[in-house]
Amino acid sequence: MQTTVSDPRAADLAAIKAKQQSAWAAGDYAVIGTTLQIVGESLGEALDLRAGQHVLDVAAGNGNATLAAARRGCEVLSTDYVGALLERARARANAEGLEVRFEEADAENLPYPDGSFDAVLSTFGVMFTPNQEQAASELARVCKPEGKIGLSNWTPAGFIGEMFKVMARYVAPPPGLKSPLLWGTEGRLRELFPGASLQLRRQHFVFRYRSPEHWLDSFRTYYGPMHKAFAALDPGKQSSLAEELAALARRLSRTTDAMVVPSEYVEAIIEPGAAKTRH
Repeated sequence: MQTTVSDPRAADLAAIKAKQQSAWAAGDYAVIGTTLQIVGESLGEALDLRAGQHVLDVAAGNGNATLAAARRGCEVLSTDYVGALLERARARANAEGLEVRFEEADAENLPYPDGSFDAVLSTFGVMFTPNQEQAASELARVCKPEGKIGLSNWTPAGFIGEMFKVMARYVAPPPGLKSPLLWGTEGRLRELFPGASLQLRRQHFVFRYRSPEHWLDSFRTYYGPMHKAFAALDPGKQSSLAEELAALARRLSRTTDAMVVPSEYVEAIIEPGAAKTRH
């Protein structure tokens, strides 16, 4: 459904989306995203991707799930609303000699016909859309009736979930906006994909850095949302936020000679065409 300026909520969501797009374009997410490649590989295996399948990667960033699917012989279309990130993904695919199509596209308004893809993927991407219901509806719409949706989403209780909670105490999220971390909960996924068959597996990605300070410096420089959060604060609050984030990483690290922090995420395999009663 098209939105108009007479719809205040739609106008607010459009403004939020514009700010989010600016945030993800800030820094250089590809530096962080590349370290998460194992998540895309795990999702490809969980979906049991087959050579020749048509696969759509939504909010693909610099292409972790894209590359995983292409390595398995799939015909992959990789999309994101930040063109610079797709260019980084294209460079990675070219370096490996992988055939991938890249197109700028909005996860809430995918320009593809109904039932176009055997598998629709997103790793830590679609969960950040402001209109969650619309994004979920689009994923289900473009997926074939017998196809699958594969998502990797951070959970509220994991390290990244805790990181966002700390940041929210300094830079409040827009009022009325649902937390992206809800995508990491079974209850919210069942709301977003009513009637679908849902398989969830709790996984952990391990952040490995020389120290909590090294991690913080990397995220503060390259991870768009954190980069923007620090830029919005005065020097005193920047120092306080940095101290809290480093303390969080230090507390959760499995070692003291380096930073080794597991961060929980949910790997969700969704079959939108299946009835809830399927066993």
